[in-house]
Amino acid sequence: MKYIASCSFGKDSLATIILAHIHNEPIDEIIFSEVMFTKEISAEQPDHIDWIYNVAIPKLESWGYTVKVLRAERTFEDIFHHRILYSQTPEKVGKMLGFPIPGMCAVNDRLKLSPVKKYYRRLKEDFIQYLGIAIDEPQRLKRMHKSENKVSLLEKYNYTEQMALELCEEYGLLSPLYKRLKRGGCWFCPNAHLDELAQLVKEHPDYWNILKEWAKHPDLWTTKFNRTMNFDELNSKIEEMLQ
Repeated sequence: MKYIASCSFGKDSLATIILAHIHNEPIDEIIFSEVMFTKEISAEQPDHIDWIYNVAIPKLESWGYTVKVLRAERTFEDIFHHRILYSQTPEKVGKMLGFPIPGMCAVNDRLKLSPVKKYYRRLKEDFIQYLGIAIDEPQRLKRMHKSENKVSLLEKYNYTEQMALELCEEYGLLSPLYKRLKRGGCWFCPNAHLDELAQLVKEHPDYWNILKEWAKHPDLWTTKFNRTMNFDELNSKIEEMLQ
């Protein structure tokens, strides 16, 4: 039996690993699925991904754990520029996918979950997967309980989400993103608040400028960035905020 911890390096998945460390629970491997924006730029929040590689992974490795980084073969750049070949809406055919649609985002399925599923399919032995689900997430726990090989150590040791955050803070394993966000995610997420995107533009204008150039492409199926604004409208609002 192989024991694997799925880790986003958020508070819940890291608290799971800390609990395993404290209570001598077996972990054979820690896997992290990193979404890439381009081949060179991570889709993860910039401060979060820097902290993962420079602080969190070295600390987990110092505890004796093996950390494996998984990546899909494609990037968000590939998905953005993908030509639609088949659609029930004829005018879509031949257009580029463009920005992710809220609630129908292809990024999570194709870039984050896909390499994880591929990893598990290749395993030749039985395995237990540790998931970071706290006791105050009853619906997620209910879904998890349907799988015989998925376990929550947060549930086993009776940890809430707040307790998980405090445990990570105690062990120096709380990502800096929690100073400004409740949860991680892609820095270009359509669900991001305007002030979050404005901070990104201020600190990483080079990242935003790439999106700005892509948004000019004449073959995009949609230029909408989120549910209410297209990219140009959003960009204008952010520029006003930063003046």
